[in-house]
Amino acid sequence: MASGTARAASRANSYADDRMRTSIPNGSFKSERPDLRAPEASHAEAQCPGMAHKRTASGNPRPVNRSISTEERRYEERRVTERTFEAHVDRILKRNPSPEKQHRRSATGERREGEVRRQKSTEFRPRDSLSDASQGIILAVYSTCMCGKEEMLTWRTAPWNPEATLLPHTSAPLASRISIPPVASTVPQAPQPKSLNELTLEIQEAAIVEDLLFVFMGYEGQYIRFAKGYDPTEERDRLTGPSFRISPGLDPSLADLTRTMLKMATYYSALEAFVDVQSRVEFGAVNHALCASIRKFLQDYLIMIAQLETQFLTSESFTVHVLNIHTMPTCQMMHQLYLLAHELLKKNGIVDDETEDEDDEMENDDAMIERLREGGELIPGNMTSKKICKGGVVLGLITKRLERMSGDPAARALLTSLLRDASRPYMVMLNEWLHHGSIYDPHSEFVIEERKSINRERLYEDYTDEYWDRRYTIREKDIPPQLEGVKDKVLLAGKYLNVVRECGGAAASKVVTDVPTTFDDPRFLENVNDAYAHANKSLMQLLLTTHALPARLQSLKHYFFLDPSDYFSYFLELGSSELRKPVKSVNTSKLQSLLDLVLRQPGSIVSLDPFKEDVKVEMNDVTLIKSLQRVVNIRGIEQGEPLQPVANQHIEKDKNATGFTSLQIDYSVPFPVSLVISRRTIWRYQSLFRYLLSLRYLEAQLSTTWQTQTRGVSWAHKGQNRALEIWKRRAWTLRARMLVFVQQLLYFCTAEVIEPNWTKFMSRLSANDGDPTKPSAPTRTVDELMQDHVDFLDTCLKECMLTNSKLLRIHSKLMQTCTIFAAYTKWLTQELEKSDPDLSCTTKPKTMTVDQWNRFQAAKAASRPQPDSSSAPTDAESRVNNLSEIIKKWENNFSRHLQILLDALNFYAATETVVLLSLCARLSTANQGTEFAGRGQDEDIG
Repeated sequence: MASGTARAASRANSYADDRMRTSIPNGSFKSERPDLRAPEASHAEAQCPGMAHKRTASGNPRPVNRSISTEERRYEERRVTERTFEAHVDRILKRNPSPEKQHRRSATGERREGEVRRQKSTEFRPRDSLSDASQGIILAVYSTCMCGKEEMLTWRTAPWNPEATLLPHTSAPLASRISIPPVASTVPQAPQPKSLNELTLEIQEAAIVEDLLFVFMGYEGQYIRFAKGYDPTEERDRLTGPSFRISPGLDPSLADLTRTMLKMATYYSALEAFVDVQSRVEFGAVNHALCASIRKFLQDYLIMIAQLETQFLTSESFTVHVLNIHTMPTCQMMHQLYLLAHELLKKNGIVDDETEDEDDEMENDDAMIERLREGGELIPGNMTSKKICKGGVVLGLITKRLERMSGDPAARALLTSLLRDASRPYMVMLNEWLHHGSIYDPHSEFVIEERKSINRERLYEDYTDEYWDRRYTIREKDIPPQLEGVKDKVLLAGKYLNVVRECGGAAASKVVTDVPTTFDDPRFLENVNDAYAHANKSLMQLLLTTHALPARLQSLKHYFFLDPSDYFSYFLELGSSELRKPVKSVNTSKLQSLLDLVLRQPGSIVSLDPFKEDVKVEMNDVTLIKSLQRVVNIRGIEQGEPLQPVANQHIEKDKNATGFTSLQIDYSVPFPVSLVISRRTIWRYQSLFRYLLSLRYLEAQLSTTWQTQTRGVSWAHKGQNRALEIWKRRAWTLRARMLVFVQQLLYFCTAEVIEPNWTKFMSRLSANDGDPTKPSAPTRTVDELMQDHVDFLDTCLKECMLTNSKLLRIHSKLMQTCTIFAAYTKWLTQELEKSDPDLSCTTKPKTMTVDQWNRFQAAKAASRPQPDSSSAPTDAESRVNNLSEIIKKWENNFSRHLQILLDALNFYAATETVVLLSLCARLSTANQGTEFAGRGQDEDIG
């Protein structure tokens, strides 16, 4: 304060012990002005009216004499300095007794606290006798005091000796690094101003205004001090803000106005502490931008205080009422800033929040476990905490507060400005993600979370599509309200551009020179939609044209759906000798060579396929039914069935597995086509392939049985034993029914399930061929294309009865029955030859030609039948009866399970998939004429 030298010197010296100054080389705080104590200054002003506070109470006249000569000021300062010097000399003499008294005190063990302080500050005196030191100090003080107030630094040897220290290092670069000045109540022997009761109303008003100007800047005044219980060294107290107490004796009207304005001082001190705390590195760029915006308001606030100080020093009409009027708008602004800061501090857990929910803690614990499992957020820049409120959460708090205060124009303007400034770094990250597909988020505050541990190299072995589904995810709890409606578009736009960039495409979606930088920009939503549309178009064009996705899908259909199957039948014929072996003995390399040979055979469709190099032969010793049942149980498709964990399900390998039952093919797909044709979809293709292959292999086995029973002499010979002829007709009929069952099932799966669904899928894909001449074509996204692909495969699996555990069990038993029957054809032929007398004798029967007899003898010699066991029947009649019992069991088993399948198909056709009605009608012909036809079966099929 610098209007009058006397008042300025008095004001500066009265706060010399309360305000923090920079430290001198020895570390002690020193005053730059003489110690002019307030009571003496007031006494001098009472004697000289020109030295008094030049302020009056509101509405009262005030003296006009405002000028004081330089000589009078110097004379008054000298008088005050002399009186102060005399008082200090008396104090020093009293505290520095003679050596005799000191010896006597030390002998009795008594030591005064003042001596302890003196021993701690021995900078200005030798360690000789205290009386000599006192005399030296007195002479030094006297000599310097006579020279002027600038030389007063050498005599201030008061016991209180505060030191300025550096605060511990903080990650907030603009935070204060100097220790906080001590509270006035802690200063020993603090000079006390004259009581307000002894001052006139005019002087009270001037003193309070002067104090308020200091308190507004966070310092204590002479009559306004921090309330008891406030500790500026405690961070929570500083963030809450200090409360103040006014010395008693103040006029009630002035006291009311003063208490009203003290709120603004509380807000300012709290906001200063808030900016220091919230500017730390771990709070993120959005908080940093918010603190920078608040700093600008605080700077304007300090400018206003300086302007008010100028008016106080120059204007005679400046009163407490005028000060209140000038500070009311600023107080409202500071109040809004304080409430916003307090809400953020509650979210961060720095200030206690009573509404904290334990459920959030459990949820965050789960999120923490998930992060630890991923291992992608263990680096220092990504460590998140439950109490850190940053990024989108901060923007959400400001937005919600802006909505609540929309009726207050001043608060709306303030919060709008804060939101604009705080959203700038967030919009930088958003635009970088939307237009370049990259994330620079060192503080984990952006709406999109990147897991760098998941890379595209894992696509070739990942059956869960982890790269696409989990590499980039949305932080659901950190979404700003402005992005809530377009969060999916924001996620997909960046993901698409990432794929384009990793495939060597353009690093940016387009040349963007003017993008919105704040959320309140009217082009904000348009920017998101345009970026999303461009990214989707770029990736779709990359997939459909550059990487030939339709041709890839057509290639998959050739190999996995056996369309056409001529090349594969040829492959099975060439590799039959290898495929008949047990799965552990199969030479996969030999089969791969045979498949490559077949695929390059001129004249076949697949020979023109450019992707035939990607087809590989594999062996899977887990049966198809067990593999599908495991997946069904994990996914919980069947209602009422327990969801079994993967760890508790042990898949037993088929000990009797052969190359035919374990054969499957694999297909390697490069990036980015692997996003659409992922390992998860390849598994679906493989399941359908193994199912179709099992049907074709069983059809081939039954066809071989038909050839044996048609061309074989043993079956074609019409013997005299009528029972044996009836048994042969029953075997022919059962074989025909089984063949009808397999052929109808194979036709249904290929012609009525796969082909129609494939046509629908390709028609949806053709709408995305990237042709600009088709403006009417619906715009579809890459994610919709991926979902269409998965839906196509899931529909095929469901309609082929591969996702229903009950249908799988029934189907498994029917296929097992047919397989056993086809495998026992040779044994049945041998039993037939032993049971027919014409064939068991050594002479040619009359009903057989010579050529037939010769062929029969040659086939019989080549077969070399095994000798009968001791338990086998020996006579022909017993053999026929045994064969009749065997064929009857097969007939009953096949007919019963077929009828159960028909009943189940009728049920699921009515409740789930109507297409099963067609299969039910086709298979019903295989069960006509039996005792099970049309009969509902309730037997347990487990």
